[in-house]
Amino acid sequence: MDIRHLKYFMEVVRCRSFTKAAESLHITQPTISKMVKSIEDELGVVLLNRSGKHVEPTDAGLAIMNQAQLIVNSFDSLSSDLADIVQLKKGKIRAGLPPMAGASFFPKVIGEFRRHYPNIRIELIEDGAKIIEKGVESGSLDIGVVVMPTNDELFHSFEIVREQLLLVVHPGHRLAERGSVPLGELKEEPFILFRDDFALHDRIPAACIRVGFQPNVVFESSQWDFISEMVAADLGIAMLPETVCRNLDSRRIAVVPLEPPGIPWHLAMIWRKDAYMSYALREWVRFAQERLQLRG
Repeated sequence: MDIRHLKYFMEVVRCRSFTKAAESLHITQPTISKMVKSIEDELGVVLLNRSGKHVEPTDAGLAIMNQAQLIVNSFDSLSSDLADIVQLKKGKIRAGLPPMAGASFFPKVIGEFRRHYPNIRIELIEDGAKIIEKGVESGSLDIGVVVMPTNDELFHSFEIVREQLLLVVHPGHRLAERGSVPLGELKEEPFILFRDDFALHDRIPAACIRVGFQPNVVFESSQWDFISEMVAADLGIAMLPETVCRNLDSRRIAVVPLEPPGIPWHLAMIWRKDAYMSYALREWVRFAQERLQLRG
């Protein structure tokens, strides 16, 4: 028995006639009679009283009719919901964004996406890139933005940002007026870093170690604006992406380039290769690639 059998049975009850039900459904009378008989055989009960002028449901038929209506309504609702999902009228995307990337690159794109697909909800989780990568790997996030390089065996990705970290110091600092600074010259400086769930927590010390010193970390934070305020208070030096540095108050903070090769800050959007992609997620990936992916 399937949903079609139930619909045929309901139409016979509604029309009180096999002939009229067949006409309504645009099928032959023998076909609809066979369908109803198959339900009766499967359930082991008589559903219709066929002895009178009109076909009438038996007690068992009335019970089936009530339940059949609920089942058909639920099926129609499910079909409608699925159609909405396939046609991108509804859905949910769980996206992870690092604080520095979220404010700088995504509000405009998310706003444009929402105008196109108002019933697709984007649930934003703001955290460090390392936590976001673990979330995409575990499936708690559908997609996320991380600091490159990424695990190409595990993730699909496309690059969205290619910048360098810049040195930020107090305006009265000895390096504030320099055109550029080699990383090795920061050996004796107090560093303000991002906390350990951020990729830069590892990248900056690793770059320092490559040129011969372990940085002296005096403060850690998860917020770039708090880090910049600590620099403005002359509590230490920090390294922030170009995008963030463009928004700093030059009267309170000096920005100095690092000499090549510097420390790259390249961001990519990632999603698991082996995970199911909803229709909404596929459309978000297409939409974001068109507007954010770096070319060439």
